[in-house]
Amino acid sequence: MYEQISHSVLNDILVRLEPEMKSKDLKHFYIRLGANFYAIYNLFQQLYGSRPDFKDKLYVLVKTLAQAYVARRDALKHLDFEREKVHDWFLHQRWVGYAVYCKEFAGNLEGLQQHLSYLQELGVNMLHIMPILACPPAENDGGYAVSNFRKIDAKVGNLKTLDALVTNMKAREMLLVLDVVVNHTSDQHAWAVAAKQGDPYYQDYYHVFDDRSIPDVYEETMPEIFPETAPGNFTWDAAMGKWVMTVFNHYQWDLNYKNPAVLIEMVDIILFWANKGADIIRLDAVAFLWKKMGSQCQNEREAHLILQLMKDCCQVVAPGVLFIAEAIVAPVEVTKYFGEDAINAKECEIAYNATLMALLWDAVATKNAKLLNHGIKSIPDKLERTTWLNYIRCHDDIGLGFDDQDIVRAGYDPKSHRAFILDYFTGKHPDSSARGIPFGQNHKNGDARIAGSLASLAGLEHALATGDAYAIQSSISTILLLHSVIMSFGGIPLIYYGDAIGMLNDASYLGNDAKKEDARWIHRPSMNWDDAEQRKVVGSVQYQIFSALKKMIAIRKEVEAFADHNNRELLEVDNPHLFVYSRFCARDVKARILVLCNFDIQPQSLSTALLRKKGFLQHALVKDVVTGEMISAMSEVIEVPALGFYWLNT
Repeated sequence: MYEQISHSVLNDILVRLEPEMKSKDLKHFYIRLGANFYAIYNLFQQLYGSRPDFKDKLYVLVKTLAQAYVARRDALKHLDFEREKVHDWFLHQRWVGYAVYCKEFAGNLEGLQQHLSYLQELGVNMLHIMPILACPPAENDGGYAVSNFRKIDAKVGNLKTLDALVTNMKAREMLLVLDVVVNHTSDQHAWAVAAKQGDPYYQDYYHVFDDRSIPDVYEETMPEIFPETAPGNFTWDAAMGKWVMTVFNHYQWDLNYKNPAVLIEMVDIILFWANKGADIIRLDAVAFLWKKMGSQCQNEREAHLILQLMKDCCQVVAPGVLFIAEAIVAPVEVTKYFGEDAINAKECEIAYNATLMALLWDAVATKNAKLLNHGIKSIPDKLERTTWLNYIRCHDDIGLGFDDQDIVRAGYDPKSHRAFILDYFTGKHPDSSARGIPFGQNHKNGDARIAGSLASLAGLEHALATGDAYAIQSSISTILLLHSVIMSFGGIPLIYYGDAIGMLNDASYLGNDAKKEDARWIHRPSMNWDDAEQRKVVGSVQYQIFSALKKMIAIRKEVEAFADHNNRELLEVDNPHLFVYSRFCARDVKARILVLCNFDIQPQSLSTALLRKKGFLQHALVKDVVTGEMISAMSEVIEVPALGFYWLNT
């Protein structure tokens, strides 16, 4: 877009930049910069326009982009061109994700290379390697307290071993997802160390205060993220002689994005990893980027402006790279991280569907889909050219972030229902076989979240311990039912490492001083490769789960209706135990898949007359594309097996 003021500013910047860049081939850089500069200028002005150094900082930002473009390899630039031509490439049903801790999964990056064939055997082609950057050995929050944004943890590898992994993955047509922790650093980061030593330049990289007067005002409205292990949001640093904002843990210092130098640093870091071959950058804790007194310091408008600016900058240098928003917030807030008042993504192309995850666990506990059916309707429609990451469990805890109004609509009292869910998944309820543990307990209000592996939460740990064959099969059915939803609902399914072989809770973290205070390590085990070999033994638990998931993934990739083009329709049915929706092909709305999910431990029936009324079951027989079973549409009902599902080709 041409706009006179921004165009004039850009001319001035390019005149300053030209002597350093005159020997470089910047044709495509200039084209993209020209296309995006009005937005970059406007956003930068909204955030920093009142500063006397505004134009100088804007020049530094553009120079940073130019240098990153020059450093980008030709092969990656070619990939950018290809993805610009097919701009919705990531909405295809072919993509299936898998999340790992590198050390726990494979020891190091070289070990991870050796296990890529395992992932390909399953059907995975998008690998999220959780933080591998340098961090302190003890206080590191599982890698999310970074001490050096450009250095890989020596225990995991180095940039050379990452290059080898990237080359291997590109050959296999696998996407790489890497984290950039944009909200905070370790207190051992060079910036924090300089701040502790009294450098005012780096103290301005963080939120630091001489006394408690301002922090106390913040505390009036800010919630506690980890009330059990890290109460409050500020930490006294004796070396610096000041209070510093530490929303997550005392050793994680929140960055101050009111300082444009911080924004420029983080844009440069994002582009550094894009240039190392990351196809997707996961931006951690994006809801917390802007701090404002009198608010919860989450989901502020300025946080969205920062993300839009990061996206526009990435579009100039590496337009083939996508962003994931790690924003575990209310449904009404989460879609804003795609970009408000837009048709296509202005911020992040991908976001975690945390609401679906929480609702699925509710359905497991209640044995019905009442809250699931109500809660899904509360998720606003996503934008075009954006998609969800649908997951059952991840490295983090499971929160009970249901909307109170949806809980009431489902016929429950919000407080008592949340207490029931917590009791159920921590094994306190008499009807529960789940073996999770509470996490982040807030003794002031009784709130807590849930930690535990998928298999243990689904009852497999208890079933194996008792030797109850029926309970074992029910647990396996629950695991597969949950995966059937994330595979078919619309978005990219994300499998957590170990779930494909039913790995259980691992309490060994209690013997590790660096981990024992964080209950989430119970579901961050070392991958049991001996158990993984059992996937080849017909009849074993590992075989039953792995082979079923492998088949499900293969079928997903073949069904065009599972591509994510806002092509899902929720169906209201007369059986509260069932979750029913259809997926239709964007090119042919008659090519539909009808998904029926039964969360009860008994078979459940669905009226065929009701389905015909909604335009389904036009033939005498319909096919379940997973099993190949032909199901009569002429009887009065379709019976869905206990904890079972159908993908019906109607």
